[in-house]
Amino acid sequence: MVVLRATRRVLSKLAPAAGRVVASDTALGDWYVNRLIVDRQPLLLLVSSLSLLSILAPAREVWTLPTRLATLVASRLRRLGITESLIDAEVAAMDPVCVAATQDRSVLGSMVDFAKTIPFYLPSGKWDVTTLPLIESRLAETPCRVSDHHEVTVWPGRATPDLLSARWHAA
Repeated sequence: MVVLRATRRVLSKLAPAAGRVVASDTALGDWYVNRLIVDRQPLLLLVSSLSLLSILAPAREVWTLPTRLATLVASRLRRLGITESLIDAEVAAMDPVCVAATQDRSVLGSMVDFAKTIPFYLPSGKWDVTTLPLIESRLAETPCRVSDHHEVTVWPGRATPDLLSARWHAA
């Protein structure tokens, strides 16, 4: 099971799960989602709670996001160069998808940082959906949770393969 944690803006378009929602069973943890506007185009920014890997997608038919989440994640992991066996294991663990409100302010802070950065990577009027993977790769190289301790810093592009290998090679 995976939890799709939506901001208020997105949660209003999704059907939240009834009752208490527990943590995800996946290697990448819960997925957070927010809607943002770049160059007058609505986009969805999805971020893994554990690796902070980001996905950008057009904000069309938001209500179908729970059914499309596994496909979006699998495509992003392929672009990152993850092996098919690890992708298959992660996608299999993503069923079912439970929708809930956000809860981790640290992940939300990283999402705010990403949202502020994205417009600088997308030249006004000169980008389309085919440009989004390039922006995702730049965000994967962005240090997150930077502090005085080097061990605390998360590099999404490096953390994702490590988390997947640790979870699914051990299983």
